Amino acid sequence: MTMTDDKPWLTNYDPGVAPEVTITDISYVELLQEGLSFNPDRAALHFMGRTIRFRELDKLSARIARFLADNGYGPGHVVGINLPNIPEYPIALAGALRAGCAVTGISPLLTAKEMAYQINDAGADVVVVLDSIFEERLISIQDQVPGIRHVVAANVGDFLPPVKRMLGKMFNKIPGGKVVPIAGKEVIAFKSLLADYPPDCPNVRIAPDDTCLIQYTGGTTGVPKGTVLTHRNMVANNIHCKKWVGFEIGQDVLCSGFPYFHLAGLAFGMLAMCTGNAQCLIPDPRNTRHICGEIKTQKPTVMANVPTLYQMLLDDPRFKTLDFSSLKICVSGAAPFSVESIQAMESVVGSGKVMEVYGMTEASPLLTMNPFEGRKKIGSVGVPIQNTRIKLVDLETGTREVDSGEEGELIARGPQVMKEYHNKPAETAGTLRDFNGETWLYTGDVARMDTDGYVYIVDRAKDMLIVGGYKVFSREVEETLYQHPAVEFCAIVGVPNPDRPGTELVKAVIQPAAGAKKTDCRTLSETIMAYCRETMAPYKVPKIIEIMEAIPLTAVGKVDKKVLR
Repeated sequence: MTMTDDKPWLTNYDPGVAPEVTITDISYVELLQEGLSFNPDRAALHFMGRTIRFRELDKLSARIARFLADNGYGPGHVVGINLPNIPEYPIALAGALRAGCAVTGISPLLTAKEMAYQINDAGADVVVVLDSIFEERLISIQDQVPGIRHVVAANVGDFLPPVKRMLGKMFNKIPGGKVVPIAGKEVIAFKSLLADYPPDCPNVRIAPDDTCLIQYTGGTTGVPKGTVLTHRNMVANNIHCKKWVGFEIGQDVLCSGFPYFHLAGLAFGMLAMCTGNAQCLIPDPRNTRHICGEIKTQKPTVMANVPTLYQMLLDDPRFKTLDFSSLKICVSGAAPFSVESIQAMESVVGSGKVMEVYGMTEASPLLTMNPFEGRKKIGSVGVPIQNTRIKLVDLETGTREVDSGEEGELIARGPQVMKEYHNKPAETAGTLRDFNGETWLYTGDVARMDTDGYVYIVDRAKDMLIVGGYKVFSREVEETLYQHPAVEFCAIVGVPNPDRPGTELVKAVIQPAAGAKKTDCRTLSETIMAYCRETMAPYKVPKIIEIMEAIPLTAVGKVDKKVLR
């Protein structure tokens, strides 16, 4: 019997959190209906000074559902949503799901070619798109997306308070684009659709195993893959979260800078809607002034962000003046959060409030969480959540479970694990693999587990470097670099070693802290190199140090190692 068969993590569950919870045999839409009807007068969406209540969200999304049903869309059809975090996104999402359609979120940052690929690969019939994206990109690919029959164009200013909308237009502060007819497709304005269709939601039978989302991975290792998540998957993870954190139905306020097109943001928003809780919509996560304003006004009880955004907030003097007495937890995920940064964050928001979690698109998304009330181990992503089994297997073959404390690839089983990759059987077979007669999700993440069952993510398998026959885990080197006062952000990547084919050189990319920006690059590099030689094994010491004014980030706020490579 292995350590994970004993499930040592169960002794660290909070009181009242059961190892197994009943995953109700319903669709996400049934959970959504509960949230919409729990307290119709409660705020659902806060957006730039405008509040939309659940009664209004119910009616607006019902109009979307009626539009889709009247035009022949339902189970088996796909709606693409190509928007930032503005009210039209959750309205369109809820409406599409209530009509029985699946939803695929399309990043507003994709190029026209990338948009066409996802629309066609997902088989989208309808796309809800920002008018500026319509003009800049969609028009140029109109002949390359033959499956699209309806285009719904939204404007950032449609749901702004009247005064802000008027001033925004007057001073040309609201981005917009020209919307024109497209041959063979019906183009309609989002606000016109809401005016033209009644709030008469169709009665559609949605099975738990029907597709809820086709959510695309980032494509950092190849062509993006559409992760098929069923209603059962999403219901499972919603129930997990509610039980784990003890969400108070209709009592909490959620605030997240994660974009809706990323599953972390989408799942967070879906959780808010189905629990009858308010959420603050953040269209630009880099606008820390706006986020601070929302925190001050709405007093969120739960926040969720990528670590780089928490760091940006810490760098904004306004953030440290706010009252965080209502805040219960700051969820951190999608990227490593350095120990020093967690301690700095908790010095502002309160001790024990940062909760690191781990998940991935293929798991709807959560697999592990630190306990809400109990022991949080800083640097750990917590323990496997309810109904979830985790094993660590050897990196070479993936067929042997490793010992406690040893690095291995994390594999998982649970009701939240995806059905498949859309139309990609080979990729599905490479990720959903047999281990001792059962199908497991092979995550591609290298981790270790301590004797208490806490999981520590060491690296992405693709980010692990081979240096002269030694394994170098980029996160371990990055954690050491973050302890140097001159380092604001950093990233470790491998570059081919010209003298030893098949091995790599360690390269450190450094974004200097404010106090070190006046130091010339050569001196700064030498200082950091000397520090590395003192604190790391020789094979881990970077052979190349590059100083950058700003390390490139992905749309979600992760360090973009694909660009750095």
